[in-house]
This record gives sequence, C-alpha cells and structure tokens, in this order.
Amino acid sequence: MSSLHIDASAASETQVAESDLPLHLSTAGVSLVVDTATTVPRILYWGAAVSLDRDDLAALRSAADGIGVVEGVSAPLAPTVLPLPSDGWVGTPGIEGHRSGRRFSPLFQATSRQLIEATGERMLRVEAADTAAGLALQVSIALLDSGLLRLDASLRNTGTDEYELDGVRLTVPVPTEAQEILDFAGRHLRERSPQRSPFGVGTHLRENRRGRTGSDATLLLAVGTTGFGFQRGEVWAVHTAWSGNHRTYAELGLGGLRVLGGGELHLPGEVRLAPGETYRSPALFAAYGDGLDTVAGRFHSHLRSQVSHPTSPRPVVLNTWEAVYFQHDLAALTELAERGARVGVERFVLDDGWFRGRRNDQAGLGDWQVDTEVWPDGLDPLVSIVRGLGMDFGLWFEPEMVNEDSDLAREHPDWILGSGERMPRPGRNQQVLNLANPDAFAYILESMSELIDRYGVDYVKWDHNRDLVEGGDRITGEAAVHRQTLAVYALIDELRRRFPALEIESCASGGGRIDLGILERTDRVWASDCIDALERQTIQRWTGQLLPPELIGSHVGAPVAHTTHRTHSLSFRAATALFGSFGIEWDLRLASEQELDELAAWVALYKSERSLLHSGTVVRADHPDPAFWLHGVVGADAEQALFAFVSMATGVAAHPGRVRLPGLRDDIRYRVEAVDLSRAALVKSASGQPDWVTAPQTFSGSVLSRVGLQAPRIYPEQAFVVRLVAVGPATSASEPA
Repeated sequence: MSSLHIDASAASETQVAESDLPLHLSTAGVSLVVDTATTVPRILYWGAAVSLDRDDLAALRSAADGIGVVEGVSAPLAPTVLPLPSDGWVGTPGIEGHRSGRRFSPLFQATSRQLIEATGERMLRVEAADTAAGLALQVSIALLDSGLLRLDASLRNTGTDEYELDGVRLTVPVPTEAQEILDFAGRHLRERSPQRSPFGVGTHLRENRRGRTGSDATLLLAVGTTGFGFQRGEVWAVHTAWSGNHRTYAELGLGGLRVLGGGELHLPGEVRLAPGETYRSPALFAAYGDGLDTVAGRFHSHLRSQVSHPTSPRPVVLNTWEAVYFQHDLAALTELAERGARVGVERFVLDDGWFRGRRNDQAGLGDWQVDTEVWPDGLDPLVSIVRGLGMDFGLWFEPEMVNEDSDLAREHPDWILGSGERMPRPGRNQQVLNLANPDAFAYILESMSELIDRYGVDYVKWDHNRDLVEGGDRITGEAAVHRQTLAVYALIDELRRRFPALEIESCASGGGRIDLGILERTDRVWASDCIDALERQTIQRWTGQLLPPELIGSHVGAPVAHTTHRTHSLSFRAATALFGSFGIEWDLRLASEQELDELAAWVALYKSERSLLHSGTVVRADHPDPAFWLHGVVGADAEQALFAFVSMATGVAAHPGRVRLPGLRDDIRYRVEAVDLSRAALVKSASGQPDWVTAPQTFSGSVLSRVGLQAPRIYPEQAFVVRLVAVGPATSASEPA
C-alpha cells in the first residue's frame, strides 16, 4: 500500500487488512505512519511530512519488529499506543487493572480495523479482545486537519464479575532528537510558569490530584531538540483533555525508547466496571511542529474548527469583582454600568455577592436565590439598567461548591464530597457539592435554570475555588472525582441544551481549570485572578500555547494591582489586555475623565482589531534578551498584523537592537506604523527613536522577518503596539550573489 492521502469530503469506512503495509496519513505538514499488524496499533513515525513508498513503509515495519533486549526482556523496538507487559513493555503500562488481584496483565487480539474518513479528520479505529481476561478494547488514532493527533481508548468488561480499572494511558513515540523537556509549574496568581529540564533516563511525571485541571497543571508537556524556541527547533507535545485528576509524562527507558503519554489518574477503587460497563478515556492530543509557535497554531486551528467555538465578535466585558467585591449596591453598580457603557463596554457581569447570605466568602454558597436584603426588588432593576445601556448581562455562579454556613449544607450534609462521615478540611471556607448525587445535580440545574431564564442571563462566569481534596461520596465512602468530573460536564451540557445562546466562562481560582475537556463546553477562560499587567504578560504568553487569544479573558485592572500592589500605566495595562478577550475589572467610578477617555480609545482600538486578533496566527519572537519580548498576531492572508514590543524589565544591553518579526510574507511590502495610544511607553531622550516610530515607513516582509526591525526604546514594564498593513508587492533591487 502506498502513502494514503484521504479526501475527507464525506465520511466513509474502510476495512484495513492485517497483511497491509503500515498506513501513512499526511496533512498540514505532518506525517503519521501507523502499523496495524499488531494487536494494538503502534506509531512507527510521527513528525514532519515525508514521502514514503512501499519499500519505505516495509522498512519502517521491519525496523520496529527488531528485537530489543533490555535487562533480559525481549520486546519490539516500537511500543504500541497502549504499551503492555504482555508486549514486553517494562515502562509505564497503558492499562492497569485486575479482578480481585487476578487477570492483571491482558493480552489482546485484534478483531477489526477500520479507517474512517470524515470532514476534519482521518481516524484509524481498532477493536481487540482478551477473552480470557474478559475485556474488549477499542483504540482510535486520528490525524486532524490541523495536524494534531487525537488518541483515545475505551475498555469494556465482557466478564461475569467486576473489573477494577486503575488506569488507561495512551502514548506516542518521539525520536532521539528530543533531548529537552518543557512543561509548566504554577500557583494561584501565577499560573503557567515555564520550566525546562534535560530528557534523561526515567519518567518525568506530572500528576494532578486536585480534582480539577489545576493552577500547577503542565497544560502542555513538550519535548524537542536542544534549545528549541518559538521559531526554532523540532517540538513534540501532548495535552491530556480532562478536567479532573490526570497524569502526563515523558519517559526514556534503558533501551532508548522515548514516549510521551497521558491519561486520567484514578483514585483507589474509583473506576470499577460491572459486567457490560465501559470506561472511555480522555483524549490525548499530540502536536508536532517546527518551533512552539507551530505547535500552538495547531491547537488554535483545531479549537477554531470546532462547532462549539464562539463565532460572534468577542464583546468587551466589565466584571464587577475588583470594583465592588461583596459590597453590592444598586446605585454604585448603576454608576459603574453607566461608566462602562461610556467607554464602550458590551457585556456587564455581576460577580460574587448577589445571592442569599453572601456578604463575604464564609456563607451562602449553595443558596442560589437572590438576596432580598440587598436586592429587595430582585436583580430586575440592575438588569433593566444594563440592558437599557445596550449591554449583555452576565452572572457569577460557583455551582460545584457549598459553604458549611448555608441552608443547603445544613439540610443536605450528605451532598458534600468527603471520604466518609467526617467533613474534609475546608478551602476558602467551602466544601464541594457531590454533583454525581442525582438530587444535588437536579437542585443545582433547576436553581441555575430558573435564574438564567428569569433574568435572560447571557453569560455565566463559572467559578471553582476549592480543590477536591478527599473527593469521595460521604454515603458510600468511595472515591468520586471521576464521577464528579463527568457530572460537571453533564451539567454544563444540559444548561447549554436548555439555553443554546448562553455563553460560559471557565474560572477556577482564576486559571485552575483550563483544558480541552472543559473547552468543549465553554466559550472563554479566566486565565488568572492576577490582573497585574506584568504578571499577565507571562500568564497569557503561555496560556496561548494551547488557546487562541479569543478564548483568554484579559482585563484592564486598577492602576495599582490588587494582588501585587504594583503600579502600571493605563497604556501598559490596556496593551496587555488587547491581545486576548478584552475586558475591564477596575472601579471606573474612581477613574478620571482623562483616564475614561483613554480607556475608551483602547476599547475602540480593540473593537477595530478584534477580527484580526481572533482569527490570525499568534507569533512570538525568539530574542536573546529575556527582558525584551515581541509577540503579535498576523492575519490569515498575512496582509495585516498587530505586534507588541514589551519591556519586561531593564535589559543588560541599553538597546535590544533589531528584532525579527515572524509570520510575514516575503513577497509583500508592509507599512509599519505606531499605535499612538501606546506612545507613553517610549523613552524620551536625546538619542531619539528609530525613524519608523516617528512616521510610518515601508519594508519588505523578507527584511522584517530576516533582517529585523530596529526596536524602539521603551521604559521597563511597558508595551508599544505596532500595526503592519500590506501596501503592495515587494520588489528587489538586487539579488544575492
């Protein structure tokens, strides 16, 4: 069989015979070669697009079938996507489970192989069984139009007794050239901080046991050639698309085999399959690219292709949290809404504090009724004012949580997650509501539905402020994070079914729940509770490794940041928020007339540029000075772009020199013009600025991307925004010798 390039205009299924040569699928500059002759498919090659004939494919299989002997164990040189001890695999197993301690090592035989061709993807689906162990397996490997791989598996208990499943983990191979690991650490207010390490022998394991994605979740685990960056080096990366406990890892065995893997992390006894029951794994997404920007672009392209991805212009949001906190007052909120409308706000979101007994964070969670002491006429007066000012209305909920000081907790203590009768340690004065309990699920669903329907809520900010420590069913004492995660998905799905126009933001102590599982159901994420523009530059830079700008909530905060007490100019705060889903979280009642006018100008700039920012390609420059960054968005046709020069600190050198602008076309000539709103960032000195800063100039794309643009001199903790517009074809006065 020669290389297989599939027309995905219509869905079809093709049986794949065991004797066929490996399948070669290729799209978007990526090749995937899968061997289907094994019981579970194995990936023989995954990387840059290559041309392969029959002899090449046969050679790849032959090389993979060579016998490697490590410490007395013989095994093929290429593992399957679910490597098992029965294959001779001595690394992290793809499946772990047992029947009361027996049948712990399955050996599958393939029963069917299908190649499914559909719009947007080409998928190999293999079914296999171990009749002795009483297990049926289905594995899918899809190459998406974005160039991403998506792998998933399901395991069904075909036996007559219970099967306890400890884990299902999918893996992809990476080559010897992958010598360096990049993943992410983090905490509340400083999510997604990058860290690098050598790819050494052993397992580099990132586990999350928080019951949600986690502020310290790695988001992506990437490996690559030494020194890989945004624009350079081969990169292979994986993401586990699951909002509960999970594992992601990079593993190098003594035999030299390197794999990336991931899957759900099961708590003890959490997943037990009764006869006939099936477990479906979260999807493992894998991306290959030349540089981190290419990897990011594949995820962005995939998300933008989804039916659930928002298509309307992302509105300017005003969120009330840092403006008023729990001090809800109709007059104050009316003034805030009026000032928001004056500067161009399109969506007003009432944050925490509107429901019964909620004067601080110690009481009220779970009692989802409007507090009549604060709102004697309900929320109707505020909603009427907001809509009269031409804005959508949004409302904050924390549906999965409950305060011990609440009517709900007093009436239904058995609805609280815990390991048994005792109450777990509280977090932020709250506990977790067991949504896998049908009565608790129905209560939350109906409470939210009544309010959304009554007030015509356009937008829900969905918060989640406590880790699921000791996440169990208090009635049975069994671990319940798996069921809780599925229940949350089901709750969101049902609300979206009931209210198709409703938009939902994923917030979890800020950026604690960001993954492709929750993103199938939500329209925006709150990247961090920290709105300090300097911190946000880093947080948004790396959140963007997975998500495109239109999904990343980014707000203009107060002049003095509430979480760090740093003081930043409005220019820096707004330029930072510009490259996301723009919003405001600032008490505009305290803003001067001059500040309101300047903010209105930034809002107008966002509105004029959001069609570019939310559809173009995100690019980031590799600059040797860590104090100086350049990032931007280039239009799909590369005829327009918006860049930000950012000074994160004082640099060792007095000037960053020329900076290459990625993503441009060599055959286009661009006008480079400063965005006047950001001129406050410029250093005012006798040495002056590059000529293009004073007046627009034109350059060819090849000059800008290869020679570079002389960078402006800007003050520390400032950003200078630049617009590029195509003015015609590039011409060359001379050719290189």
